[in-house]
Amino acid sequence: MKKSLLPCIVSMLALSAMAQDIQLPSPDLGQQTLTVVDALNTRHSVRSFDATKSLMPQQLSNLCWAACGITRGGNFRTAPSAMNRQEIRLFAFTCEGVYEYEAKANLLVRKASGDQRQLMAGNSPDSEMKQTFVMDAPIVLLMVIDFERFGGNDGRAMMMGCVDAGNVSENINLYCQAAGLATVPRATHDAAGIRRLLGLTERQLPIMNNPVGYAK
Repeated sequence: MKKSLLPCIVSMLALSAMAQDIQLPSPDLGQQTLTVVDALNTRHSVRSFDATKSLMPQQLSNLCWAACGITRGGNFRTAPSAMNRQEIRLFAFTCEGVYEYEAKANLLVRKASGDQRQLMAGNSPDSEMKQTFVMDAPIVLLMVIDFERFGGNDGRAMMMGCVDAGNVSENINLYCQAAGLATVPRATHDAAGIRRLLGLTERQLPIMNNPVGYAK
């Protein structure tokens, strides 16, 4: 994977000059993209990424906003959620670290250092279900259901949390198609390892992820 390091480092230096947190530029709501109908008609999953190409700060801002950014006066998100609980937390895994997206501040808050994308490649360190192609994607967006925000973790809360995570993932899928990026929705990851890394509780469930980059 060494060939992916240089563009990744360049991209992250452009983002933050190695700062702990990353203040993203404002989302470009006037950018030229495919129409919704065209994105729906051409959307497809990609599992082969060009490791030599990285995302720039504006692209990352647009991507995170499309996933679950702030709309309509700050009270709502681009992705719907049950009772507007906004219980889906979005984390960005890069070669430089792991960040949580704070939508209201348009900020990536650093949660862990170093390249942790291997946690996205399989169910556990000993698992044979390794999907190493994710290591070529410059960004992997992880959705976590926070049942503390939802107010419960019974069967209905689980069902609605899964639906809401799917809403965020579909936003990512459609935005990537519209903006010329590549992605695939996935449920494979090391949930236990992610919990340890991020200090998540049993009421905070890593549920699915989308690696994002350019198709190879």
